[in-house]
Amino acid sequence: MLAHYNVLMRHHAHAPREPNNLPTRSDWRVVLELWPYVWAHKGRVSLAILCLILAKIAVVAVPVVLKHLVDGLNLTKTQAQTSLIVFVPLALVLGYGALRFATSLFTELREFLFVNVTQSTTRTLAKSTFMRLHELSLRFHLTRRTGQVTREIDHGVRGISSLINFTLYNIAPTLVEFSLVIGYLAWAYTWEFSLIVAVSVAFYSTYTIMITNWRTHMRRAWNELETKAQSRAVDSLLNFETVKYFGNERWEAQRYDDVLASSEKAAVRSQQSLNVLNVGQQLIIGIALTLMVWRAVVGVQEGRMSLGDLVLVNAFLIQMYIPLNFLGVIYREMKQSLTDMERLFTLLKAEREVQDAPNAPALSLKGAAVAFKDVGFAYDLPKIAGEKHRIILQGLSLSIPAGTVCAVVGASGAGKSTLARLLFRFYDVQSGSITIDGQDLRTVTQASLRAAIGIVPQDTVLFNDTIGYNIGYGKPDCSQVEIEQAAKAAQIHDFIMRLPDGYKTTVGERGLKLSGGEKQRVAIARTVLKNPALLILDEATSALDSTTEAAIQSQLKDIAKQRTTLVIAHRLSTIVDADTIIVMDAGQVVEQGTFDTLITAKGRFAAMWALQQDQQKNAQ
Repeated sequence: MLAHYNVLMRHHAHAPREPNNLPTRSDWRVVLELWPYVWAHKGRVSLAILCLILAKIAVVAVPVVLKHLVDGLNLTKTQAQTSLIVFVPLALVLGYGALRFATSLFTELREFLFVNVTQSTTRTLAKSTFMRLHELSLRFHLTRRTGQVTREIDHGVRGISSLINFTLYNIAPTLVEFSLVIGYLAWAYTWEFSLIVAVSVAFYSTYTIMITNWRTHMRRAWNELETKAQSRAVDSLLNFETVKYFGNERWEAQRYDDVLASSEKAAVRSQQSLNVLNVGQQLIIGIALTLMVWRAVVGVQEGRMSLGDLVLVNAFLIQMYIPLNFLGVIYREMKQSLTDMERLFTLLKAEREVQDAPNAPALSLKGAAVAFKDVGFAYDLPKIAGEKHRIILQGLSLSIPAGTVCAVVGASGAGKSTLARLLFRFYDVQSGSITIDGQDLRTVTQASLRAAIGIVPQDTVLFNDTIGYNIGYGKPDCSQVEIEQAAKAAQIHDFIMRLPDGYKTTVGERGLKLSGGEKQRVAIARTVLKNPALLILDEATSALDSTTEAAIQSQLKDIAKQRTTLVIAHRLSTIVDADTIIVMDAGQVVEQGTFDTLITAKGRFAAMWALQQDQQKNAQ
């Protein structure tokens, strides 16, 4: 029991967790959602519960044996002359020791059997939530802080483990023990003893719940400020380059300290309310102890109870005192665990904006011809009829024949990058359709669709792992030979081999240890390894210098051969050889044709070309 107490104290000392700002669920609903995952191991659960009951029977039996041992030693002279004087105490001592061992044995067996259930349940839910997050739309991730989401998963998983442990190792054993003790006291003695135990437990539980619920508001305010402080710190550190560019280190520290100051005040109020709770709990326990001992002493004086009975009542009180003493801690931690689990289950049950149609087939590729037909799309749909909202694409139609290169140009905000997101089906169109080889993207599986598309983005973000891992991410089951072949195709193999650790060189957070050109080559190698039928180049060289851009542009042309390619261009000089050039403005196609045709037409594209040529001359 003392070991469990130490675990509780360590757990209680952990930093406060986030509050629940998501749709509220009842505690019972959270428990019911958890139960199927636990009951999936029904055999182990049943055996663990049996061991729990046997352990508590042994616990309650120990004071009973101790009572008979004391009474057996308190013999009269006549009784002492019988042969039982040696046999009876010896048997009771052996029984006392056996029951003590049985208590520990069944307790350890319970934990031995149940540890698999706890770990398997937390693993299953963590994996399911992680997969759900990857299934959710891009809109969900753009509106949530990554640090906050990962924190919710971490605390939710810990909450599951804590709730299961508290329930099986503390609450359930305590309830079983109280039931056995009250039942024995009612059977062996007068009703006053059972009444005192039942009333004190009822008062204690009611008081604990009322005060804890009162403290919840304070704790949530504290947790909100803790979350805000952490989010602000993470956001600032992730953008440390911007902070240094503007010399705003002191400004960031002051903003962080402002939140910490508010958090400090909330923490003080939370601790003081905890002190009030603890004093009231100890008062109830003290009154109950006094009444129980007083009734036992009166019984001994009146001859209705023996010294053994007094010892038994006192032993029962000692055994019940420990679980009663930290029932408040358990209740608080269980409430917090339920709150953490609530957030986890909310993530797990989050609605998927983009879903596969029932029995959707895989995409069947014939050449990867792409067609946008009268597509209308907006990121933020109006919540109220008649409310204004920004339309990104309106009635857009364009086609990319299989094996050709189609370049899309236009001013910022024209909707160019949205085309790539819609092709990957990060969002569904609100009107019209997008097809690949005549198949509407909404009718095929997302996995098969994304397997057919490769992208070299404008801003390449790499995993904080090795260069080899980042290249191999295009085909997770690839061999080292395939990784090196892809690197050679992207003309980065020689650079990697000059590094001290070669392909095992780590690239740092978001690939910050590599230059822009090196990251682009890694992205190209990753795409080459994937070998997609449809290639998207989303302004892949716009952030590079002219020399690096020219080198990478030739590599992009090589991998675009024999593939349907959509180029989202910023520098018009990179798309001179495109089969078709689409000029977009305000979500619509305003011009299209070959480079020569558009220049000759002297329209929007010709004006953009002339402007860029003038800018280059001025820059020289």
